[in-house]
Amino acid sequence: MTQDVEMKEQAAPSNSLPSFSPSTLHHLKEIASLIESGAYDREVRRILRAIRLTMALRRKLKASALSAFLNFTLIPGSEALTRLSSYLPKEDEHAMEVDTATSAPQAPAKHSLPEIEIYCYLLVLMFLIDQKKYNEAKACSSASIARLKNINRRTVDVLAARLYFYYSLCYELTGDLAEIRGNLLSLHRIATLRHDELGQETLLNLLLRNYLHYNLYDQAEKLRSKAPRFEAHSNQQFCRYLFYLGKIRTIQLEYTDAKECLLQAARKAPIAALRFRVQCNKWAIIVRLLLGEIPERTVFMQKGMEKALRPYFELTNAVRIGDLELFRSVAEKFSSTFSSDRTNNLIVRLRHNVIRTGLRNISISYSRISLVDVAKKLRLDSVADAESIVAKAIRDGAIDATLDHASRCMLSKETGDIYSMTEPQTVFNSRIAFCLNMHNEAVRALRFPPNSHKEKESAEKRRERRQQEQELAKHIAEEDDDEF
Repeated sequence: MTQDVEMKEQAAPSNSLPSFSPSTLHHLKEIASLIESGAYDREVRRILRAIRLTMALRRKLKASALSAFLNFTLIPGSEALTRLSSYLPKEDEHAMEVDTATSAPQAPAKHSLPEIEIYCYLLVLMFLIDQKKYNEAKACSSASIARLKNINRRTVDVLAARLYFYYSLCYELTGDLAEIRGNLLSLHRIATLRHDELGQETLLNLLLRNYLHYNLYDQAEKLRSKAPRFEAHSNQQFCRYLFYLGKIRTIQLEYTDAKECLLQAARKAPIAALRFRVQCNKWAIIVRLLLGEIPERTVFMQKGMEKALRPYFELTNAVRIGDLELFRSVAEKFSSTFSSDRTNNLIVRLRHNVIRTGLRNISISYSRISLVDVAKKLRLDSVADAESIVAKAIRDGAIDATLDHASRCMLSKETGDIYSMTEPQTVFNSRIAFCLNMHNEAVRALRFPPNSHKEKESAEKRRERRQQEQELAKHIAEEDDDEF
């Protein structure tokens, strides 16, 4: 769309001078000026806006533009300029980008602000990751983290959180994630001492991801329970925290809490984060199946998720029917998918749910059935297994039946009216609580500019106000004297 518009503008006849679109270097200079103004005014929102603009410009980054930007912003001969320039490939004369907006000769503006230096580290690091130069990216990220430890400014916190993320990503892409666990813990301790809440959020999620990557769920839960908690500053980090918490709760057999965390993470995630929402839905589907629920078909038909959720749709169908043989075939057919999603252990737990669902269908269909027929329908190995499974299901309240050991048969009781019980009231109450919680979270998420309800009082207004107060006090004192 953008190319078509630009072609039309060039084709249109005009007597004015030809207009050129601003280059990548020009955009980077504007972002640097935005960061500089935000650093001087201590306005974090400007730096957040600069990061958003950088993400939109990320695909256009080239080595020539980055090299020119580093020479423009950093002091010549400085350690940061020398180090960052060494990570970039040599400039190609044919690939040099001409800054049409600033083609006139001008003296480059040199910055000594830590925010600008950290931003340059971030730009080079993103470029190296996009170019798949992971070893250079690891060296660049380690140097940036060493520099960050010596900077304690609140305007750097936003940039530091991004660097923490890419620092962990570089080591994850090279399979060396365990090497930086101690460094992440020390960074989290430093962020806590500096009251850097955004950094604490980011580093806590990176540590949880680090532990879960190696299936260290107990260590992850210990860290999560002892880490300081506060109001979320970043929606993305809060979604990641909910997802990791949901995975921990699932492994700990706390399925109700896990379901709530996973569904909330999927709802709060941005629409553009498709892969993250797919992962949340995969785990949420497994958790709901473990709870004995059957997810709706609309869950599997979400836009962009049909292909990714297809194995879980067939798995859900097998659990819904209660066919143990179909369940085994689906588990074998998509074993590679389940292994890559790390849900194999959870699917092994589902076997008992499949048997229980099939047994529930049998108890509804038959008022009296022999255990031999139950074993055949459930495709169990022996009648003894069927007897023990039926006895356990009756004890747990999964089916309303009795077991006749003498005649070796199962006797089902008549189903009563569900509306005469308290279950509809419980479900209705849970839905109302969910709506109220969503409303409260939406209200908490509202943002207002600081002190927007207070007008800044000038010196003249302050002087007039104090004069009026003195006159009023003098008038009251005179009235008191007249009364006496």
